[in-house]
This record gives sequence, structure tokens and C-alpha cells, in this order.
Amino acid sequence: MKILVINCGSSSLKYQLIDMKNDNVLASGRCDRIGVESIDKPFIEYKKDGKKTRDEVELPNHTVAFELVMKYLLDPEKGVIKDVSEIDAIGHRIVHGGPNFTKTTVITDEVMKEYNTSIEYAPLHNPAHLQGINACTKIMPNTPQVLVFDTAFHTTIPEYAALYAIPYEYYEKYAIKRYGAHGSSHKFIAEEAAKQLGKKKEEINIISCHLGNGSSIAAIKGGVSIDTSMGLTPLEGLIMGTRSGDLDPAILEFIMRKENLSISEMTSILNKKSGLLGISQITGDVRDLKVLAAEGNKRAELALDMFAYRVKKYIGAYMAALGHVDAIIFEGGIGEHNPDVVNKCVEGLEPLGIVFDSSHNDDEQYSGVISKPESKIKMIVIPTNEELEIAKETMEAITK
Repeated sequence: MKILVINCGSSSLKYQLIDMKNDNVLASGRCDRIGVESIDKPFIEYKKDGKKTRDEVELPNHTVAFELVMKYLLDPEKGVIKDVSEIDAIGHRIVHGGPNFTKTTVITDEVMKEYNTSIEYAPLHNPAHLQGINACTKIMPNTPQVLVFDTAFHTTIPEYAALYAIPYEYYEKYAIKRYGAHGSSHKFIAEEAAKQLGKKKEEINIISCHLGNGSSIAAIKGGVSIDTSMGLTPLEGLIMGTRSGDLDPAILEFIMRKENLSISEMTSILNKKSGLLGISQITGDVRDLKVLAAEGNKRAELALDMFAYRVKKYIGAYMAALGHVDAIIFEGGIGEHNPDVVNKCVEGLEPLGIVFDSSHNDDEQYSGVISKPESKIKMIVIPTNEELEIAKETMEAITK
């Protein structure tokens, strides 16, 4: 059975075609910097048999990105399939299912009608997911498609951590609570961390730091999520590429009055014009910010410092929530490719038993332990594989 996994982020589309007989990745890659302003041009990466190609392309939206992915998969020379019928199912990573989707679900017309009501819970991501689903339907109308929800992993968060201190009636009427995100990644990391620690998943307490253009941290106790930085939507929590993360809600009214903004305009600013982009006023991409900071750009340096400080605060908070921590795990585009940024995120935590090995600061990619031997709490970089987790759940859903 071959499963094509589509993982549409706010400015990226990752894909893997996986042969589920042996979890063999036939082809994989990503389209990056979709629809965003950046110093470098958007590109597609395509990897087959260990060989990677990278081409600069125009990527105005996710629909164009998916069409390009299929072109590569079907290419007579470098492709891995001859016809779309060789793909048995498509698994979509979905950021938010709202209150009505708590487990993996096969797509039907009725499901899509219900899913459309969940757009408001993740306004930056869910429209991108819809573009991916619609593009798949257009090209492969007879291929089963499955929705795998990031929020499902966080349904174990206890009520005292999930609810907000607003009138309880709003929870009863509108299901306003902490849903979290990046669930497939945090679930995969919990399983892999247990293997590396030589324990069962049910025996580990870890802090999982998924750091990328969208970032979240999860406190995982006994293998299940007990808290996470993202909330009702993926806007809460860490400072992200274009998202503000935590802020005083009174700021919104203050700015709206001063600037005469509507609710939708303010929401767009928080989701698309804030975060690292908002501080630097140039880019929300950490790769670009590092270059700019090295050249002496103070705003870029400030943006990186703010990002690292917010990560540090959440690590400290979740150490308190967990009581005992076996390891702090870093994954995602920033977590896996920028040890120097990770170093900034844990600077000053040595009294808490966290000692980073700065010899890894110049590594462009690293996997393994990044703490010194004397560190009481291990820090480990584990490359996440949301796609494999999604493929497993997709196969299970269509074979039931």
C-alpha cells in the first residue's frame, strides 16, 4: 500500500510517498516559502534514492505547490509512479478539527461540510489545508483521502489546564478551550524519545519543543500531553514566523482604536504580520534573521532574542508542571537545523540542570544528544516525522 502524505503549513508543503509494507519513503520533499516575502526565492525540494534536487519556482499558493509535487512524482525520469492510481490513499495533516473532530477521519462530503465550520479555529492553516484537499480531489477524485488532526493528541490535557478563566458559559456554548497543535509531531517525538531513553512511552516525562515557522511546546507526562503552548487556535504561545504568540488581550482594543481597524484586520495582523516578521519588519524566517543579525541588524537580533526568551519561559513552566523531566526534545525546522538558536533558548538554565554543548552551534543539521554529559536533563534533537505518523493513521483508517 502506498500512502501520499500532504503536510501543508502556513508557508510550506511537505510531502512523502510511503510504501507501508516496510515504511519505505519512495520520494519526499517540500515546497517552501509559499506566498511569503523572503530574501530568497520559493523552491521545491525532491528527494529520491538519497539524491536531492532543488529548483527555484514560483509558489503563490498551496494549490500550485501540490500540482508541482505531482508533476515531480509522475516525471518519466525522476518520478516514482507511472500513474496516480498507484497511490492508495492520501493523508492530510490538519492543524485543527474544532470540537467535533477528535480522531482521524476519512473524507466524505458530509465530513467536508463539517470541517469547513472549523476554519475559524486555525485561520492561517485551515485554508491552506483546504487548498491541498481540493487540489488532490481535482487530480485524484477516486483516491481515498483522510484527515489526521493535530488536536487529537492533546485531548488528554486536563480541564484545569485546558480551560480559560472566562465565563464558563462560553466553553459550554462555543467549546472555547485549549486545543493545541502539532499533535502528530509531538506524538511521534514521544514514541521516538522513549526508544532513545530506553523506556516505555508510558514511563517518560519530556518537554517536546517543535520549533519552526509555526512553533509549539508540549509537556508530555507518561507519554500523553498534559499541556501545550498553543491554545484555542495556533496563535497562542511562542513567538512564531508571522504570529504574535502570547500577548495582553487589551492590546488588541488599544491598537484597533488607534488605527481604526476591524476585527478581521486585527486578526490578520496577529497571524500574518506579527511575530519575527513584525519585530524585524523584514522577514519571519530564522535563517534570514541569522544572516541579518550577523551583519549587524539590531531588529533581527532582537527578534531572535525574543523568540529564544519565550521558548525558555515555556521550558521552565513545563518543568514545574511535570515535576520530573527525563529529556527536553527539539524538533522542527529551527530545532533540527539551528543548534545555535537552540543554545540561546536554554542559556542561563544551567542551575536547573540543563547544560548545552555549544560545540554543535555551527552544525547546519544535527540529530542526537546536544547536552553535555554533566547535564542532569538530557537535551536531544530528534528529527520529527509527522508524515510517517500520519501515514500510519491513514492506513488504519482506510483499512477499517
